[in-house]
Amino acid sequence: MAITSFIPELWAARLLENLKNIHVATAFVNRDYEGDIKKAGDTVHINAIGAVTIKSYTKNTDIDAPEVLATSDQQLTIDQMKYYNFAVDDVDRVQAAGPLMDGAMREAAYGLADVADAFIFSKLATGATTKIGAAATPQAISTPAGAYEALVDLRTALNRAKCPVQNRRVAVPPEFYGLLLKDDRFVKATAAANERLETGLVGEAAGFAVYETNNTPATTGEGAYMTCIASTPVAGTYAEQVLETEAYRPEKRFADAIKGLHVYGAKVTRPAAVGVIYFTIGE
Repeated sequence: MAITSFIPELWAARLLENLKNIHVATAFVNRDYEGDIKKAGDTVHINAIGAVTIKSYTKNTDIDAPEVLATSDQQLTIDQMKYYNFAVDDVDRVQAAGPLMDGAMREAAYGLADVADAFIFSKLATGATTKIGAAATPQAISTPAGAYEALVDLRTALNRAKCPVQNRRVAVPPEFYGLLLKDDRFVKATAAANERLETGLVGEAAGFAVYETNNTPATTGEGAYMTCIASTPVAGTYAEQVLETEAYRPEKRFADAIKGLHVYGAKVTRPAAVGVIYFTIGE
């Protein structure tokens, strides 16, 4: 790519397409309101409908007047702003085989998606009302059976919270996934899936599609814990846009450079549809 042939709209679209292919956390939320954002700081109003009352019917008897459903306003705020700014030296561009800028944009997309995924999982963990263990008192998991049974406990807790059973997903860190790989119940359930998908999907267990990621909330040091995050896409929403994509020639370099602004936000709209396991690996 040369600066003279740079078309911002095409490169922004390419970057967004790469983001969508790389994201893991967006499988845990919906993107219903993405088209409503135009700039950083935008607020999208989401009208949530209250519960519908189910009543008994008596033959030959008038039914009640229609129930007026209550609505509540929830707000999705586009409050996250991240940018990239990189340059490729003219000498490197001439000497290298293959399109360097394309590769650099893919790396930018990977970095942006990595940060955004951690943000989404953090939002889900904070908004969850179903929890196994707690940040202050994480559950100790040291065996393959313990890992699998923790997922069964989470499934039961979500069922009690009336979380929809369709499209349930759970994101697990590598340490937890490593334990699951040693449990025959997990291995047999996923034996038909011989290929690991780029989306992070690695198998099925206890009614969940299992995704491996490094981006679920975790702490280190004294009081450290890790988390598994479960949800369905109805639990929350996420929206992102690449607002600015600009090519330029740095004044003091012989190089082509590209900079861009990525804005996004996430909101947990149904806390009962999100579950968290707080755990440590070990005794």
